[in-house]
Amino acid sequence: MQTEDSVATFERSLQAMAPYMSKIVSRGHDAFGEAWRAEFEAMLQTMFSGNGESLRNAASGYLKFSLDAMRLQKQFEKDRTYQFTSYDTARAAVYDNAEYMNGLYLPGILISHFLWPHHYRQSRFFRKEFLPRVQNAGNIRFCDVGVGTGFYSHFLLSEAPHAMGDGFDISPHSLDFAARMMAAAGFSGRWTPHKRDIVADTPGEQWPFLLCVEVLEHLEDPLTFLKTLRKMLQNGGSGFVTAAITAPNEDHIYLYNNCEEVIAQLHAAGFSIDTYFEDAAYSPRKDEPVPRLGAFIVR
Repeated sequence: MQTEDSVATFERSLQAMAPYMSKIVSRGHDAFGEAWRAEFEAMLQTMFSGNGESLRNAASGYLKFSLDAMRLQKQFEKDRTYQFTSYDTARAAVYDNAEYMNGLYLPGILISHFLWPHHYRQSRFFRKEFLPRVQNAGNIRFCDVGVGTGFYSHFLLSEAPHAMGDGFDISPHSLDFAARMMAAAGFSGRWTPHKRDIVADTPGEQWPFLLCVEVLEHLEDPLTFLKTLRKMLQNGGSGFVTAAITAPNEDHIYLYNNCEEVIAQLHAAGFSIDTYFEDAAYSPRKDEPVPRLGAFIVR
């Protein structure tokens, strides 16, 4: 059946490249059920058109992304620091690097929303706690700052048919990838990409809803960035802001050791927190640092 074609093709490709990952798709299905598989299928169809070669390339990108994350995590367990401390260094190595972004980073992150359980649980938190606020609002406009793959913009546009969005990022490769996703889903007329550093060139406009998913850890000074986000959110508006915690990646600069450190910065920037979600990638052994995420609904 067509509903299984893309997931099955992706799974076979990943198994051929990395037999030790042969159970990762079936584990996702066992944990989250048919709804998870249907969402994963829809994303693969949208972004990779169910095309065998594209799906094999996606599997290759995800594999490289995962191996890179594992390598960096092992190093982090030893020295408890991130490899880069300079935003300019990370930008040159990652955001402006077309081969790295398109061959590893973007497909890897996109697929991790389904194959990394804590990432998928974060999207369920978004669906349960944030999405109804948008669906019930009369003025359905939002901005997405640091769009990455465009996953959360796409999610919101899919579930809120009258929503209109603006996406901001400093990487042309992220914006191109996200724009392709919106075009494939038929959302191009409802979502506008902007290549812009919002701290250096802050928009004069404000939005009633704001998304900012896993950007804070990419910055040397996340507090200044959060204060800029606060300027972009209307009074009474709602934001969905997340951060990676003790989770090294090629471009992670600012080390959060726990959710409390993120909460303190959100409050210092002028936000109040309605609710939040915290999750770990896996159960730690003894005092082992484990990649975690924190997702916050702010006002």
